[in-house]
Amino acid sequence: MARKAHAYSAQTLDTVRVLGLEIARARRARRWPAQELATRAGISRATLSAVESGVPTVAIGVVFEVAVLVGIDLLGASAQQLPGLIEASRNRLELLPASVRARASDTEGDDNF
Repeated sequence: MARKAHAYSAQTLDTVRVLGLEIARARRARRWPAQELATRAGISRATLSAVESGVPTVAIGVVFEVAVLVGIDLLGASAQQLPGLIEASRNRLELLPASVRARASDTEGDDNF
């Protein structure tokens, strides 16, 4: 059965494109051929091309791994700062209810981007 096409917001598409371009820039700055980075990441050359082109359907873990391999700090944080960000996020999450229900006024929803 064919997969249903997913519509992405303009912001999502632009963000994925920027990250892809930054990955391509960082790879070239390191003077790594595309095949070398693909091999290091354990992905095909075609998948790396999709990452660098900003294709939004590439798994987020793959994109993040490639970004880390070329030295891009994700979320604006170095590897050493990430544990602190995880802890801060957990602390903020604990302040919120564990489960939520839609309010009566939210039942129709607004998914217009």
